[in-house]
Amino acid sequence: MTGAGHQRDEAATQAAARDVAGRQRRLSVLAKAPAKDLLARWKETGLDPSVELLRGPESGLVALQGRIGGGGQPFHVGEVSATRVTVRIGSGAVGHAMISGRDARKAQLVAVIDALAQDAEHAETIERTIVAPLEKGLAEADAKLREETAATRVNFFTMVRGED
Repeated sequence: MTGAGHQRDEAATQAAARDVAGRQRRLSVLAKAPAKDLLARWKETGLDPSVELLRGPESGLVALQGRIGGGGQPFHVGEVSATRVTVRIGSGAVGHAMISGRDARKAQLVAVIDALAQDAEHAETIERTIVAPLEKGLAEADAKLREETAATRVNFFTMVRGED
């Protein structure tokens, strides 16, 4: 392969990896967002595509695995309820969603937003109006929880032991 052909292939691979990472981020934010916040942001867009359900909504259980220390042997933690949906919008784009819980309406909305975000015409609106504000809200809630948790931390190594 020539140098120019190899560079084109490498650039295409990097662009595809960025697209996948961006979609993973977007789906993660949408799945974690509270349903009422997601619906409020959706209404702000004014978008109303025709939607065809391809699969679901289906609710079931997903097995969870953990690892001691993040790298040890895997072990079964338990199950969590989950809902998945696949939709096709009028433009032909297919969107997928899998969320924890049994909120079929939220799962369907996440799938519709995923499909719309794949369309260059709507991608910027979806990012600016829905994903970025929800991501900021989730980060703020996480920071608040971390502060509250840190305030209750006890450092036993700095406590002075009394004489017996």
